[in-house]
Amino acid sequence: MYRWFISVLAGVMLTVQVLGNAQQPFSAEGIPAVPLPDPPVEYDTAEGQRIRVSVVADGLTYPWGFAFLPDGRVLVTERLGNVRVIRDGMLDPTPLAGVPEVYTGQALTGMMDVAVHPAFAENRWVYLTYSKPTENGSVVALARGRLDGQVLTEVRDLFVSNGTGGGGASRLVFAPDGALFMSLGGALGGRRSEAQDPLSHVGKMLRLRDDGSAPADNPFAGHADAQAEVYSLGHRNQMGVAIHPETGELWASEHAPQGGDEVNIIRPGQNYGWPEVSYSREYSGQRVAERPWRENLVQPEFVWIPSIGPSGLMFYTGERFPGWRGDLFVGSLMTGRIERTGHLERIKFNQRGLEQRRESLLEPLRRRIRDVKQGPEGLIYVLTAGSFLGVDPARGAAALLRIEPVD
Repeated sequence: MYRWFISVLAGVMLTVQVLGNAQQPFSAEGIPAVPLPDPPVEYDTAEGQRIRVSVVADGLTYPWGFAFLPDGRVLVTERLGNVRVIRDGMLDPTPLAGVPEVYTGQALTGMMDVAVHPAFAENRWVYLTYSKPTENGSVVALARGRLDGQVLTEVRDLFVSNGTGGGGASRLVFAPDGALFMSLGGALGGRRSEAQDPLSHVGKMLRLRDDGSAPADNPFAGHADAQAEVYSLGHRNQMGVAIHPETGELWASEHAPQGGDEVNIIRPGQNYGWPEVSYSREYSGQRVAERPWRENLVQPEFVWIPSIGPSGLMFYTGERFPGWRGDLFVGSLMTGRIERTGHLERIKFNQRGLEQRRESLLEPLRRRIRDVKQGPEGLIYVLTAGSFLGVDPARGAAALLRIEPVD
């Protein structure tokens, strides 16, 4: 009973804090809630591709990330410290055993992303980023365990960041060369300056080997004034990562306070400016920086004004949506800091690889889209962010949804 009460209390604490921003969003009063699409619903899109959206599984508790296993199962992380399994469209009521203990006492803390090793069929390694409890709060850590049925075995921390006393978003993605990229946010409030400090892991993109060590060809490897794991710096809070299917480059979405949300192409050793330059405004309305750009700092590939709260990121490469091949999909938690305005954004490129147009999908569902991924069969899956009890009037149920074409 005591553990249940503490879990619920932690959920309440998370509920009253904004996921990914530092202030409470504007009320959704006047914007009615919409039930999950069960039975499935169909929508038209701007280019004539009609889509059907259905529920794979619901009842999730503050989900953050998900990953597909070769046998069709889906692993889903929940912020309060669980890893859930979806099997044949059903959410297993029993979470995985063996996961590390997580800290949930602040916003942007808890269990975060999950990734499976590219050679999972041989080694069965599962990777988790999470908030590791410390005397001063928590630090973001990367753990690895071997999946054996419903249990993670041989679980240990591969990497523990040096940023203390606060939370920060984290995402994972494996690169084609086997390197593991790990975003580490948290350059918020009084910790903003850490984004510009190469000796701090806060506000950085990290590049690791699959054992958590730093590759010798990292841009700051061997530098006494920098952490060897740092791949890029000057980030606030990166919420989505994806590998470009043609160039192999890393792309990442990044939250700003108000307006100025970004998607960046992450290149080794580059500085992306936070908080020295920004297109965003403080929650008070003042500009974050005097200038939105500077010659020696990298400009974002995309900017959103007003904010859309960008989260998961995915390039579509499948066959089921041939007209969408190569498009970038960005999850949105809310638009203009107004609840029930989340959606899935599709960005179309021209033949030169530059932005051509943007389309907002799934707006009628009024869901906070936390993550998006392409399934093994070429369909698109999105993870919605709900309340700690699965359903509340403002944020609705948390679920994994499937998007398929209507022929």
